[in-house]
Amino acid sequence: MNRKLAIIIGLQAFLIVVLFWLLAFYGKDEFEAMSEQSEEEIETINRVANKDGATIISISPAAQKQSDILTSPLKASSHQASISTYGNVVSIDSLIELRNRYLAVKSEIDVLKATLSHDKSEFERLKALNQDNKNVSDKALAGAAANTKSDETKITAAESNAKNISDSIRQLWGDTLAQHAINPKTSNLLQALISNKRVLIQTTLPFDAAEPKQNSSIMIAPTAAPSHTMSAQYVSPAPLTNSTIQGKTYFYHAVTNELRAGMQINATTATSSKKSNGVIVPNNAIIWYAGKPWVYQKTGADQFNRKPIHTNIEVDDGWFYQGHLKANDEVVISGAQLLLSEEFKSQIMNENDD
Repeated sequence: MNRKLAIIIGLQAFLIVVLFWLLAFYGKDEFEAMSEQSEEEIETINRVANKDGATIISISPAAQKQSDILTSPLKASSHQASISTYGNVVSIDSLIELRNRYLAVKSEIDVLKATLSHDKSEFERLKALNQDNKNVSDKALAGAAANTKSDETKITAAESNAKNISDSIRQLWGDTLAQHAINPKTSNLLQALISNKRVLIQTTLPFDAAEPKQNSSIMIAPTAAPSHTMSAQYVSPAPLTNSTIQGKTYFYHAVTNELRAGMQINATTATSSKKSNGVIVPNNAIIWYAGKPWVYQKTGADQFNRKPIHTNIEVDDGWFYQGHLKANDEVVISGAQLLLSEEFKSQIMNENDD
């Protein structure tokens, strides 16, 4: 009896297993068909289209507001390009040597003028005595006249020598430094150069560069240590050119203890006379993809187009740009990354369709 019951229970279990298998086998095709039908019923929204070779992303105004996509018009701007140039720290030994010679001659002239004044007084005294019954001989009077003439000749020669030295200073160092050198009272600039508290620098600018203005400055750094930047103030044009770099030369001075005579320097902020017109692209408008900067331009109420830009010139508010973007063009300043994701999502969908 127990054996029959066991057999019946075993047969029932076997039949149940067979029925489940049949149900799964015959229901698989129907399930897959229903799944395909369900997938076909799901509508895929494709917001990306190609128009005249450009990729256009369409986002409705309502969706833009919901996604916090904001735009801003570009502002027109102009930029005066910077020039990277070279220069060197100049030794002022010859300037000091010429100054000393000039001042020595000027001192000699002062002595000669004092002697001339004395000899003229003596000549007048002897002349009066000679005219008073020949109390002084004609020979003594002639000697006094000769002394006076000799003094005048010496003064003329000394003044000519002083002028030649002054001209040499101007030819080598320019008018401004020449004025400092020939002034008997040592100027603050010259005294600082002599005491090595300041150094004199000669830079070379291209021929089309703007003339430096008084009280202007540039940033300089030793060629061997470009990170050690410092400011240098404009002095004057330099009359002698650089033998290795063709261009216009100028003198600057800098307060530093890092530079020595003969050192090479880089000048990094001299400005060109040429101005370029363009726009300022805000920092928050730029996105980076594939190592390059891009912006999304709003080309319609609900359309956006990704465009490449360059970030060569940094300004206070972003980047100065010249190219296909113009003043008042709308660019995305919030939500650009969302547009980029939408664009690439469309590309992935297209690849899956293929």
